[in-house]
Amino acid sequence: SAIDHCVQPWNGRRKRLLVADMDSTIISCECLDELADFAGVKAQVSAITERAMRGELEFEGALRERVAMLKGLPVTDLQLAYDQRVRLNPGARTFVRTMAASGARCLLVSGGFTFFTSRVAVAAGFHEDRANTLGEADGALTGTVGEPILGREAKLAALAGEARALGLDLAQTLAIGDGANDLAMIEAAGLGVAYRAKPIVAAQADAKVDHADLTALLYFQGYAQADFVTD
Repeated sequence: SAIDHCVQPWNGRRKRLLVADMDSTIISCECLDELADFAGVKAQVSAITERAMRGELEFEGALRERVAMLKGLPVTDLQLAYDQRVRLNPGARTFVRTMAASGARCLLVSGGFTFFTSRVAVAAGFHEDRANTLGEADGALTGTVGEPILGREAKLAALAGEARALGLDLAQTLAIGDGANDLAMIEAAGLGVAYRAKPIVAAQADAKVDHADLTALLYFQGYAQADFVTD
């Protein structure tokens, strides 16, 4: 059967900072695509999402284009989408909470939206979340996204800035994601991990998780199963 492996130095395996992407990494879906389903434009939006994650489109422009298609969507549909569609990926909660319990700072950084990251961060056990904001007025989405947009460069800046604030070398950090906008932080981190990732990302990452659940990232860092926080 297929396995995931990661070859790295024995010393310094346990990372002190985790920066994780949300959509298709910590959770199983793309929240924007699910909102588009509620708005009746999922096929169009999903096609753009796929191209953006593959690195074929500039992220910021692709995000503005997709959000514009959500104009008029009732704000109440965001909670429906969260309740009905958003699920943590297998091992996500154990992965994050075990790292946090051992003293690592855990940050959820998404090119998605704060409505979802704030809830997923609590569910998985992150210390903080950062994402984009959706414009709304009179109980409906306006089709706009707050500027500046959190994309590839902002994810890298979050990793570097948080490491600096904690007095950590980048070698002591772990970044994980699946799309092109995760590439810069994955390349910069001490352990950069591609999770079920697009080819452009998988080719550049230090390690790939294509088969196992997210607890593989704990094994990569030398945690034993007895160390896992599973309650």
